[in-house]
Amino acid sequence: MYWDLAVFIILVVVVLMFFRNFSSFVYFIAIFDILLRILTFLKKNLGLPDVAALIDKYIPESVFAMIGRYTTGIWNSILQWAFVIVMIVFEVYIIQYFIKKRKF
Repeated sequence: MYWDLAVFIILVVVVLMFFRNFSSFVYFIAIFDILLRILTFLKKNLGLPDVAALIDKYIPESVFAMIGRYTTGIWNSILQWAFVIVMIVFEVYIIQYFIKKRKF
């Protein structure tokens, strides 16, 4: 059942092909992770067992969950740290955006 990983990799390749810069990659990873976390929240709090079962079966909880599902050992650690670094870069981009938009 590697379809979620395949979809994720295809979307990353599409983003890199069309936008061709690191910031687009970082924003995509952050948006994708936030979407997965929102769907997980809905699964847990909607109270609809059919929807929860569908989300639970086909959609991972987060990018960390995908990393943990498909890797073990040192690769798991490397990919988790890479994800954390990407999220730190995302935070830097967001902070820079808010500093630039601040008007005195």
